[in-house]
Amino acid sequence: MSPVLAGVLQFLALCVALALAYRPLGDYMARVYSSEKHLRVEKWIYKGIGANPDAEMRWTAYLRGVLAFSAVSVLFLYLLQRVQGSLPGSLGFTSIDPDQAFNTAASFVANTNWQSYYGEQAMGHVVQTGGLAVQNFVSAAVGIAVAVALVRGFARSHTGELGNFWSDLVRGTVRILIPISVVGALVLVACGAIQNFSGIHSVGQFMGGSQQWNGGAVASQEVIKELGTNGGGYFNANSAHPFENPNGFSNLFEVFLILVIPFALTRTFGKMVGSVKQGYAILATMATIWVGFTALMMWTEFAHHGPAFDLAGGAMEGKETRFGIGGSAIFSVATTLTSTGAVNSFHSSNTGLGGGLNLLGMQLGEIAPGGTGSGLYGMLIMAIIAVFIAGLMVGRTPEYLGKKIGTREIKFAACYILITPALVLVFTSMSMALPTPPNSMLNPGAHGFSEILYAFTSGANNNGSAFAGLSADTNWFNTMIGLAMLLGRFLPMVFVLALAGSLAEQRPVPATAGTLRTNKPLFTGLLVGTLLIITGLTYFPALALGPLAEGLAS
Repeated sequence: MSPVLAGVLQFLALCVALALAYRPLGDYMARVYSSEKHLRVEKWIYKGIGANPDAEMRWTAYLRGVLAFSAVSVLFLYLLQRVQGSLPGSLGFTSIDPDQAFNTAASFVANTNWQSYYGEQAMGHVVQTGGLAVQNFVSAAVGIAVAVALVRGFARSHTGELGNFWSDLVRGTVRILIPISVVGALVLVACGAIQNFSGIHSVGQFMGGSQQWNGGAVASQEVIKELGTNGGGYFNANSAHPFENPNGFSNLFEVFLILVIPFALTRTFGKMVGSVKQGYAILATMATIWVGFTALMMWTEFAHHGPAFDLAGGAMEGKETRFGIGGSAIFSVATTLTSTGAVNSFHSSNTGLGGGLNLLGMQLGEIAPGGTGSGLYGMLIMAIIAVFIAGLMVGRTPEYLGKKIGTREIKFAACYILITPALVLVFTSMSMALPTPPNSMLNPGAHGFSEILYAFTSGANNNGSAFAGLSADTNWFNTMIGLAMLLGRFLPMVFVLALAGSLAEQRPVPATAGTLRTNKPLFTGLLVGTLLIITGLTYFPALALGPLAEGLAS
């Protein structure tokens, strides 16, 4: 079987698996967030934290809950790393330096999981399982909660109430993420991923010395790393490491975990607003971009340029032979079109245009299908922008799902789409202008610029993947990328929740002959075009200096 055919068959198998899971998972999540009943374990949690799960919140109270919970999480994870050397199960590792502890705490709480350290050489069992793994669950649940609050803003009328943050947080963790993770971890263990709490041990003799490995609860952390679109690996090689991703089947299963909740949330959205066709329209937009990016990535990576490429079957540099080019291309697109950041190959070793696709996928806002929750609310913001543009074309007040998109709503949407590009471009320009930060680049010229642009794109968009060439463990990059991650996560949430509150206060507007049908293919095409044009205009100059220049020169 040719490598190209193998890649295509893997992609088709993935599409079938996602299609089979779409309806049952989407309907289940809609029931979870619409139910008025609380499980017994959930009642214990509410009692422990002193929360009333039945108290409805306006958007300001909901936002305070998000920010307060996240702030406490950052502080707890920071302190846990700072005292690691005194904790049992530390494997002899010392406490984490302040700048790296801040970066890591910000990273995992912001659902970014950017790592400027070697996981197997820095973090002990307590920090990995009691700190990082816990944040993998709750940061994903926070993202879903904010998305559900926005959906309620569309579904409700003449009220500013968006539900209860604490109830949404707990339900997302207890009823969705934990059950799927238990089953997924068993699948990964069956594939060969490790799950233990062993210490450091030597393995064989290599080049006159022994190689050392430490064990860990890898399978359980790997599954929530992908399911929650987190991305932080137990080992520095991330999902290219055989302990995390043993074979071709586990590779495809992990891609499935990355995509299944973000895609299924469109079904949840349709059920909660009372029109599954609206969910299908958002799904079609996400799927169109995802399929297009995957096809382009395979084409760029399979393109042959000389005898070495012909013998290898494509651009095999930086890729695992057990996954091949097809499995690596599918994984890299999935991880950069979502907020996952996990990698099974070195993105820095992609072709110039392939690396550009990874960058563009993040710069789109990671909405195809995006992160757990963040992908849905990001796409709904873009849908509001699209109907606003359509309204300008026909000269009438834009409407979406029966809600008028007025001046207030479009300001919130505009602030949302501007904040992340501003963070990326400002931090990148600062790093290039100052004398010291460019010394962290491994490569000169366009590729070196891409390393820094990729780092801040990954951080501000809460992705977490790296170009594998930038030496980011410095005071500058630990601090600046940490700030980019926090601002890129929580500032957009402010505008999302403010928009949700504004929409919930409105009365529904009846559809007329002039209303744009947002459940039709025409709207899907308009939405795809809006996404590409806005992103292209924003990032094209920076992309022209980096991956485009490198790709055209090769």
